[in-house]
Amino acid sequence: MARSDDLKALALSCLDEMKAEETIAIDLAGKTSLADTMIIASGRSQRHVGSIADKFIQEMKSRGYGNARVEGMPACDWVLIDAGDVLVHIFRPEVRGFYNLEKMWGADRPVGLAAD
Repeated sequence: MARSDDLKALALSCLDEMKAEETIAIDLAGKTSLADTMIIASGRSQRHVGSIADKFIQEMKSRGYGNARVEGMPACDWVLIDAGDVLVHIFRPEVRGFYNLEKMWGADRPVGLAAD
């Protein structure tokens, strides 16, 4: 569990440093075997989404967490980084509203994020 907590802290730190918006962490322990934590954040543009994802991926590698499975990087409307115990979803705001993962996992959406 320490590795999971460290990875979660690293992800949140990278998201904050890269100015990700509307970041939330959802505790999945006991809800699914997919991961212990799902982090959802928004980037302002495709370029911002890609930069945030790239920063976290590089930080993971440099700190010895290895390679994560990554999906969505070519278009950067959304990026999923599967780091094992921690899943990180980074969306453009309109795409985040479309997928509405917070509702699916029973979490409260951050205030100010419009639901479609």
